[in-house]
Amino acid sequence: MNKMDILNRIKEEEVEFIYLQFTDIFGIMKNVAITTSELERALNNEIVFDGSSIDGFVRIEESDMYLYPDINTFLVYPWYSSFGKEARFICDIYDSEGKPFEGDPRYVLKKVLKEAKEMGYSIKIGPECEFFYLILMNLVSQH
Repeated sequence: MNKMDILNRIKEEEVEFIYLQFTDIFGIMKNVAITTSELERALNNEIVFDGSSIDGFVRIEESDMYLYPDINTFLVYPWYSSFGKEARFICDIYDSEGKPFEGDPRYVLKKVLKEAKEMGYSIKIGPECEFFYLILMNLVSQH
């Protein structure tokens, strides 16, 4: 998909809100919610958030952080919330000078994968979804 495809899909599916998602250094998902009227700004990497409000990111003096949506992660949720239809992007984080933020877990992973590749390694990663359903039964016999 490219930017125009995304804009068209947002319009076709009547998406109301878009979540710009990222993780903090502890792996906790964070997001900045925007309306579709702000989507072009987001796709031009112009959405700013306060990095000092995220545990482990930056000090107040360095707080302006930019979200760069990865268009390959665009997803329209298949359900409706009470606010209407929603979509999301997973984002990379950049500092105010346009450099990747070194505390961004996506940046760290990309850097390590590149280094591993240069060393001749091929990394394979896959999620493992697990679901546990426990049924507790009272096995005490009744006399």
